[in-house]
Amino acid sequence: MAFHVRGTVLPDGDCRDLWILGDRITFERPGAECVTLAEGGFLLPGLVDVHTHPGAVGDASTPPGFDAGLFAEQIDAHRDAGTAALRFPGLTGQVPDEVRNAPGAPRMITAGRWLAWAGLSRSAEFHTVTDELAAAAVKEALANDGWCKIMGDWDFDAPPVPYEVMRAVVEAVHAVGGRVAAHCQSADGVLQAARAGIDSIEHGMGMPEECVGLMAASGAAYVPTLTAFAGSRAEVAARGTARAALWLSGHDTMIRRVREAHDAGVTVLAGTDSAPFGNVASEVEHLVAAGLPADAAVGAASWAARDFLGLPGLVEGGLADLTVYEEDPRRSPGVLRHPRRVVVRGHVVR
Repeated sequence: MAFHVRGTVLPDGDCRDLWILGDRITFERPGAECVTLAEGGFLLPGLVDVHTHPGAVGDASTPPGFDAGLFAEQIDAHRDAGTAALRFPGLTGQVPDEVRNAPGAPRMITAGRWLAWAGLSRSAEFHTVTDELAAAAVKEALANDGWCKIMGDWDFDAPPVPYEVMRAVVEAVHAVGGRVAAHCQSADGVLQAARAGIDSIEHGMGMPEECVGLMAASGAAYVPTLTAFAGSRAEVAARGTARAALWLSGHDTMIRRVREAHDAGVTVLAGTDSAPFGNVASEVEHLVAAGLPADAAVGAASWAARDFLGLPGLVEGGLADLTVYEEDPRRSPGVLRHPRRVVVRGHVVR
């Protein structure tokens, strides 16, 4: 049994017929019996959220933990919204095999545990604190899907991980074929990460202007997670403290850097960070509001993200992840919230 879909294939923009055979797509009509899923509309490679932490539980008064049942529910929310691939830059627990391997489950790229250098001023309980950051990073990259996640900083007013330590991590992980994501929420933290050649900078609050050129030169991606920060802005502003003012200034700066990074050739990607899950369309809208061209913002949650993670799009022999929309999301990004059809790993989700 094969599935047939006809529509405008993005990002190329050609109207074509494609067929889904198992977990692959083809543009050549197969001999098998075919069922047509959609005729007309716009075909988008399955959405991607490159920064999400499903399954996390706990708050300021409760030690953080991992709930496997909650993880499964939040993965389903991603999938039902058309998100066909997820990157987890830091999890507090192991991905359950039965969820990861379930039919129609989003493709999952893990980076293991959050890793924090022992020299940081303080670390939340969910960080794995170590003096041997490079060795720990290599271990996580090899044990997961080629990625590890380190904390480039933690406090706004404390020194970040030194350049020499960050560079040692990057060199060690790259030597085993892995990549490094870095949490950065201070200007100095972002600068040291960019100088060290980190593969993706998460958040980037207060990013100094010179980082844009450094990231473009090294091929680093920028994942600003604007959705999460936008949800916190009003609460932070209400505090009226000097630390809140620093936060607000950093937030304004990171928004400006989105368009600047794009214009310089940096790959800007969509990641939501936190609840609600299955909400990468919101991140696309925030990227557009920050000045990213609509086609680039949609690509940040689709074809550009898939390319960065090594996942083929809608090409001959590509992975059978696609969503169908009534309108062109490059012209109307809000349509991402309303997929007509969702196919993940060749399974019809909607």
